[in-house]
Amino acid sequence: MAATPRYDATRPRQGWRRPGRRGSVNDMFDHVIVGGGTAAGVMAWRLIEAGRSVCVLEAGPPDRRFYHRLPVGFSQMLFDDRTTWQYASEPNPATAGRAIHIPQGRTLGGSSSVNGMAYVRGQPADFDRWAELGNRGWSYADVLPLFRRSERYLGEGDDGYRGRAGRVSINTRLWQDATTDALVEAAMIRGHPFNQDYNGKEQRGVGYFQSMIHRGRRVSTATAFLHPARRRGADVRTGALAHRLIIAEGRVTGVDYLSGGTRRRVSARHSVIVAAGPVGSPKLLQLSGIGPGEVLRHAGAPLRHELPGVGENLHDHYGPRLVARLKPGAASINARVTGLGLAGQTLRWLIGKPNALSIGAALIHVYGSSEPGSDRPDYSLHFAPLSYHVESGTAPGSRPVVKIDDRPGLTCGAWQMRPLSRGHVRIRSLDPHEQPVIDPRYLAEETDRRVIVAAMKEARAIFATPPLAQLVDHNLIPGDDVRSDEEWLDFVRQTGGTGFHLIGACRMGPRSDPLAVVDERLRVHGLEGLYVADSSIMPEMVSANTVAATMMIGEKASDLIVQDSRG
Repeated sequence: MAATPRYDATRPRQGWRRPGRRGSVNDMFDHVIVGGGTAAGVMAWRLIEAGRSVCVLEAGPPDRRFYHRLPVGFSQMLFDDRTTWQYASEPNPATAGRAIHIPQGRTLGGSSSVNGMAYVRGQPADFDRWAELGNRGWSYADVLPLFRRSERYLGEGDDGYRGRAGRVSINTRLWQDATTDALVEAAMIRGHPFNQDYNGKEQRGVGYFQSMIHRGRRVSTATAFLHPARRRGADVRTGALAHRLIIAEGRVTGVDYLSGGTRRRVSARHSVIVAAGPVGSPKLLQLSGIGPGEVLRHAGAPLRHELPGVGENLHDHYGPRLVARLKPGAASINARVTGLGLAGQTLRWLIGKPNALSIGAALIHVYGSSEPGSDRPDYSLHFAPLSYHVESGTAPGSRPVVKIDDRPGLTCGAWQMRPLSRGHVRIRSLDPHEQPVIDPRYLAEETDRRVIVAAMKEARAIFATPPLAQLVDHNLIPGDDVRSDEEWLDFVRQTGGTGFHLIGACRMGPRSDPLAVVDERLRVHGLEGLYVADSSIMPEMVSANTVAATMMIGEKASDLIVQDSRG
């Protein structure tokens, strides 16, 4: 395999701007958004709709690659540093001394341009809990209209819960075969009720994932919001690595960034909105001298504003994947995306027929409870009739590649949905190119360990339940020798990985919360003109993939910022 050149975020030829801005080095806008990701795209569109001037700074390149449009392309971007930040956690005994690979979006649309496309809001109680923590205006009743505003749901559901006229098209049942049917039936036999719409009244049960896919192509916040905002006048700059917020007399007035090896500055009349992602946002605040004094001193950063919670409260979904080898002839995606099968599916994709290239990372969900009688699901199982492995590159500069197995398989991922373990993000130096210390402290809490073991045992039980059991040849990962809770937990430590859902390191909460970074209006405590608006503000994890809630945060932030700027 030939070496692939490393993408340089500061190379000017990778970026694009509106005509007339190319030579500008000191621009003024109503609002400057740092980051061009999931929440940023929503905010750019809403602020442009409100008649504001907006500049968006994205460190990565445009989302122009073919894989950004092809839904299964996410598997080819997991290890690609041209469009994803190749983060890694600190090695930890809880993960058998391993550093966990944690890719995050590094392109327009952010992680919504590279993720598995599952659209899951979470449970109403998740948002009611945010409100209980002192964040008025964030209860489920408050945020439900914001979810509905973004979405154009194309499946069956109660319109009291679902939006039908938003910019983000959401489809369901994009793939159905004998194996998925058997899986749903087996889960129902195990006591999981069929759920037509887990984003409606009730999350519990088994059913088909809803995906941000329409007409065979990925829907991201870049395609749905950011590109339309640019056509309406937003100044979107790629290859723009923010490295410092400008603070003058307690107010943030602009951003210094690197582009093409040149230091540039952009200024804001009303506000700078940091939306650089769950790692990038706390990192930029710390680089700017905003954060815990001891962390900043250790990194050599001048302390401009003491805020102990910046970088703390980090958490993530963590879990393993289970793989079963299916019997020859069983319905599986493996045969459809390898060899001659791939050619046939490509043709179907080109002519707009249902195909295996236009599906997300998982097809079937089970949301269940680890304790009988509990009124809230606490684990997620996500299944696909597909098995794969990762091959490491052998040539210098090459990257690992996801390879589909040549025999039929069934894969199940598992998470503890609301992990209690908490970690941190901390800069190492003032070099904006250096990855910070990232330590989610996976499995630090006993509850997290107990729930994930229960989830995996349930997944194994579903594999063994008719009619799915009739299709399973044998358990491949792990084998049948893993039986006791201790053996399951050891398997988790040895093989588990990220759910790609880092959150919380710029926690939302009142001033009385010692770890709060932003208030209920997403304003950074103690500074004027500065907001944070992305998944890093979530005080606690949602019972879901995080893209839907992050889009909702973008919607909420837009409303709040427009209101504040009128005042």
